[in-house]
Amino acid sequence: MTYEEYEKIERERIERNIAYIENGVKFVDLKMAYIDEGVKIGRGTVIYPCVVLEGDVTIGEDCVIGQNSKIVDSKIGDRTNIQSSVILESTVGRDTKVGPFAYLRPNSKIGDECKVGDFVEVKNSSMGDGAKASHLTYIGDSDVGCNVNLGCGVVFVNYDGSKKYRSVVEDGAFVGCNSNLVSPVHVGKGAYIAAGSTITEDVPDGALYVARSRGTVREGWVEKKGILKKDKK
Repeated sequence: MTYEEYEKIERERIERNIAYIENGVKFVDLKMAYIDEGVKIGRGTVIYPCVVLEGDVTIGEDCVIGQNSKIVDSKIGDRTNIQSSVILESTVGRDTKVGPFAYLRPNSKIGDECKVGDFVEVKNSSMGDGAKASHLTYIGDSDVGCNVNLGCGVVFVNYDGSKKYRSVVEDGAFVGCNSNLVSPVHVGKGAYIAAGSTITEDVPDGALYVARSRGTVREGWVEKKGILKKDKK
C-alpha cells in the first residue's frame, strides 16, 4: 500500500466518523475510532478511543462503548455500557453492563439489565433479563434464566474431551462462588448452589445443593512437619 492509498483510507474513515457526529454520536477522540462502513450507531452514544466496530454492527442510543473494545457482527441495545471488552457475533440487550475485560464469543445472547463483569467469558449461551455474572466466570453452551446470580469463579464444565454438552439454570437460581456445573445438568427455579460445590446431577426447584467434603483441623500439624521457615534475625 502506498502512502497515498493509506491517506485516502484514513480520510474516508474520519469522514465517516464526522457523519456519525452529525447524527448525534459523541467521540472522545474522533481520530482514534475504527468503524466499518454500514455500522449503525444510535444518537447519544459515546465512543471512546481505540474502539473497533467491524461488520454488521448495530448499537442503540445512549450507549457507552469504552476504550479498547471490539465489536464484530453484533447488536447492542439502548443504554448499554461496554468497557474494554470483545463481543463477536452476539446480541446484548438494553441497560446492560459488559466488562471490563469480558469476552462474548459467537452466538451469545445477553438480556436486558444484565451484568457480564470482569474476566467473564460467554460462549454459545444465553443469559435472561437481570442475570448477573460479576467476575471470573465461564458460561459455555448453557442457558441461564432471568435474575440468576453466578458467583465468582463459576465454571460450566461443558467439554469431556470429545463432546460438548449443554446445561440449564432456571430463573432466580443462585450459584455460589467456585462452583462447577458438569454438563449436562439442570438447576431448577430458585435453587441454591452452595459455594465450592461440583454439580453432577439435576437440582430441583427451590432446593439447596451442597457438594463438599467435611473439613478437618489438625492442631500443631505445621510445627510437627517443620515446613515453616523460621525468621532470620
